[in-house]
Amino acid sequence: MMLTLLRVARVYTPQPSEATDILFADGRIAYVGPELSVPTDWPVAVYERPDCWAVPGFIDQHVHVTGGGGEGGPVTRCPEITARQIAERGIATVVGLLGTDGISRSPADVLAKVRGLRAEGVDAYMYTGNYRVPPPTLTGSVQRDLAWVPEILGVGEIALSDHRSSQPTFDELARLVADARVGGMLAGKRGICHFHMGDGSRGLELLRRLLSETEIPAEQVIPTHVNRIAHLIEDAADYAKTFQASVDVTAFDGDPGDGLTGFDGVRRLLERGVPAAQITLSSDCQGSLPEFDAQGRLTKLSVASNGPLLSDWQTLVRERILDLADALPLLGANVARVLGLHTRKGQLVEGFDADVTLLDEALNPCMTFSQGREVWSHYA
Repeated sequence: MMLTLLRVARVYTPQPSEATDILFADGRIAYVGPELSVPTDWPVAVYERPDCWAVPGFIDQHVHVTGGGGEGGPVTRCPEITARQIAERGIATVVGLLGTDGISRSPADVLAKVRGLRAEGVDAYMYTGNYRVPPPTLTGSVQRDLAWVPEILGVGEIALSDHRSSQPTFDELARLVADARVGGMLAGKRGICHFHMGDGSRGLELLRRLLSETEIPAEQVIPTHVNRIAHLIEDAADYAKTFQASVDVTAFDGDPGDGLTGFDGVRRLLERGVPAAQITLSSDCQGSLPEFDAQGRLTKLSVASNGPLLSDWQTLVRERILDLADALPLLGANVARVLGLHTRKGQLVEGFDADVTLLDEALNPCMTFSQGREVWSHYA
């Protein structure tokens, strides 16, 4: 069995530690600590990076791996993402999903792409479904999808407060979330529901009702794009504090218009008293960035990248909104907990997946390892 040894300036687990060495074995972390003495006859690949810090590999829980879009017809379908586009941002794990288009693209397409990314070295999962309720599935059932397909972690992205939503009733929504919960339980997964939030005036109203009027726990429900528009970020702050719930901020590409950037979204939530542990960041990478007129007609469309995910996160640290140890969980431990992957991802501790990102002092990625495999290197 080939072993990999990283030797760096410092290790953040995400907490700062005195460790400088990390040993990988069979895709897991076998050792984290001070300088490790390695016998000369061990089959070890050694990486000496004294100019880098090792941090938990980033997790992006919202990626249109097969491309989003389609709101303006087939010519507006967005392209697929590549493993390099993911790993060069320091991202070791992604969760793929469908958006508006569940017709020309399907959960089967997403599953095939997820398995392709895994073959290329990036750890990848997916949600079944798309904007619509009831959602398209692989097996004809949300519960069966969760129970039978290992890569499926939940359902999403389900659209609410958006003119592209299927406008589900409260009862339809409650039944879907309940199905995801039970399917997750049968598979030993969290079975989350990942909700796309539009800029409609109802905001998080249906999710508030769901958590108030049913027995569904808050950890089951993850609203994303909560920084889409000013009134929604305020709603999200109150929602997070009321229900001790997690909310996901999107690192929007380009001008956020009436919304907030990922950096400003996180800062606003923190200013409103939302604990950092309840906040995550994601990219919406390869999704469409449509603009509509007052009648809901598409006027412009571009493709989102994951560049702002890294730059918004870096700005949080550089502007001292959060120190590095508290900022890392927004792309690591917090996301792992939300997804139910917290027993193996989001921390650099022995027994966890060997997902490691090396950063230079400017917080730029230098290398990305996913499950012990070098996926991308700035030095190559």
